[in-house]
Amino acid sequence: MSGLELFTAFHVLISLIGILSGFVAIAGMVRSKPLDWWTDLFLVTTVATSVTGFLFPFNGFTPAIGTGIISMIVLTLALVALRVKHLQGPWARTYAITAVMAQYFNFFVLIVQSFRRVPVLHVLAPTESEPPFAIAQLVALIAFVALGYGATRGFVNRKTCIAAV
Repeated sequence: MSGLELFTAFHVLISLIGILSGFVAIAGMVRSKPLDWWTDLFLVTTVATSVTGFLFPFNGFTPAIGTGIISMIVLTLALVALRVKHLQGPWARTYAITAVMAQYFNFFVLIVQSFRRVPVLHVLAPTESEPPFAIAQLVALIAFVALGYGATRGFVNRKTCIAAV
C-alpha cells in the first residue's frame, strides 16, 4: 500500500467516524440531552476530516476544496459557540445550526464519493448529473434541514429546562 493509499484510508476512516459520531451527537441535541463525549468525537474527527482533505495533491480550485473551506468556517463557528461562548444566548442556536451544517457537508461528500466509488451507484449516475444522484442529494438536504430544526428546538428546550431548575 502506497503512502497516498494509506493516507486516503486514514482520511476515509476519520470521515466515517465523524459521520457516525455526528449522528449520535445530533440525536442528543434533538432529544435535549447533549452527549459531550460524542460531541467532542464528532468535532475532532470532522475538523480532522476537513484538514486532511486539504493535504491531498490537487491542481487548482475544485468543488471539494470549496466544500472544505466552507466546512472549516462552519466548524470554527460551532467551536466558538460551544467552547468560547458556552452556548449562552443565541450561541446555543448557532452551535446547533453549525454542527448540523458540518455534518451535512461530511454526508454530502460521502454521497459524492459513494457515487464515484461504489460500482452500482456509479452506473446509476456516472456524471453525477443524473436523477439518482440529484435525488440522493435532495433527500439528504431535506433530512438535514429537519435535523437542524430538531436540534435547534432541542437546544431551546434544554435551555428552558435549565432555567426552570
